[in-house]
Amino acid sequence: MQGFAYALTVLAVLFLLAVGYQLAAGTVWEGHLMEWLNIVVRLMHITFGIAWIGASFYFVFLENALNRTDNVRDELAGNLWAVHGGGFYYLEKYKLAPPTIPKALHWFKYEAYFTWLSGFSLLCVVYYFNAGSMLIDPRVLAISPLAGVGIGVASFGVAWLLYHGLCRTRLMQNGLLTAVVGVLICTAFAWFYCQVFSARAAYIHFGAMLGTLMVANVYFIIIPAQKEMVRAATEGRPLDPALGKHAGLRSLHNNYFTLPVLFVMVSNHFPSTFSNTYPWAVLAAIALGTAGIKHWLNLREKHQPSGLVLPLAAGLLLAVAFVTAPKADPAAAACTPDVRMAQVQAVVQQRCIRCHSATPTDEVFKTAPNGVVYDSPEDIIRLQDKIMQRVVITKTMPQNNKTQMTQAERDLIRCWIEQGARNL
Repeated sequence: MQGFAYALTVLAVLFLLAVGYQLAAGTVWEGHLMEWLNIVVRLMHITFGIAWIGASFYFVFLENALNRTDNVRDELAGNLWAVHGGGFYYLEKYKLAPPTIPKALHWFKYEAYFTWLSGFSLLCVVYYFNAGSMLIDPRVLAISPLAGVGIGVASFGVAWLLYHGLCRTRLMQNGLLTAVVGVLICTAFAWFYCQVFSARAAYIHFGAMLGTLMVANVYFIIIPAQKEMVRAATEGRPLDPALGKHAGLRSLHNNYFTLPVLFVMVSNHFPSTFSNTYPWAVLAAIALGTAGIKHWLNLREKHQPSGLVLPLAAGLLLAVAFVTAPKADPAAAACTPDVRMAQVQAVVQQRCIRCHSATPTDEVFKTAPNGVVYDSPEDIIRLQDKIMQRVVITKTMPQNNKTQMTQAERDLIRCWIEQGARNL
């Protein structure tokens, strides 16, 4: 009954949102509704994501830090004393199951489900509902918005089939070989997404793909294994240790996916990563480096030698920062003396103001993205650093060059900023 009530609540909310959007479409309220929808879904995604990733970190820590030898009862796999929040805690892990299954047994699953549902909803709100502007970049691949959405959603299913098939092979017996093959598959998906979508959308889809693998592990592998173990213990049947072992392995995989997914969640704020000539390589390198950091943490928690893991992972991330640093452009146009503010403002009015204004005229952005407006010369001067980064160096604005800003116009803005961004 509780699940039925939740389903009815979700359907009712979706119905009200659909009705509200139809009423607001084409009015001054449309942008306001979409902005608040973005806020609510994003906040839900962050909240559930913290709960899920926090649980993943905590339980992998428990597994790594268990005392397995000192005064451990025969039926236990280990125990752990901890202190937190002004209190002492004592935790025990059974090798299989306790003699009697308690009625108050907490299941760690809804954090995963709601993280994925809210994340997919956010993907729809930001990228799929505005696919023509946010998802598709004709300079990368000229496809219809519907085709782009179909490719994105289908890729998640393909990724799961590949990953799940890999987990069912003998390759799982060799951790290092599994990691190498997994990195190659993830790199292939990073490359594929960057050949289909805008670079920013490609990064988000890479994170959504990893998130899909994580929630599918929970839904199809981990929770069914746990339910079978509970049923067997309740009915007094022998437990299959392989169930818990395989579920634990998938949970460990999820643990390594967490930091790459967290990077992707914030990546759209850092164009120096996705604006690179080879965005897929930058994405793959950062994903590998952050997973390496997680591996080092896991080794430290188990008090095992970590060797060169941390230096290699940190070195890889520093190398990415170095490679993506802006370089002097020998082909940059020579600057004419004293570029005038009126020249720069004319470019901004033609190429930027349709979105970045107090009253945008763009068909998608009904409010200025991130509150950035260029309505006056003072606005432009105040945001010159942001303009230099996004318009001149990374060339990630206008979004997917929607307004067709030319290189000559970017050079003009560069010269104006280099000359002191004066209001002449």
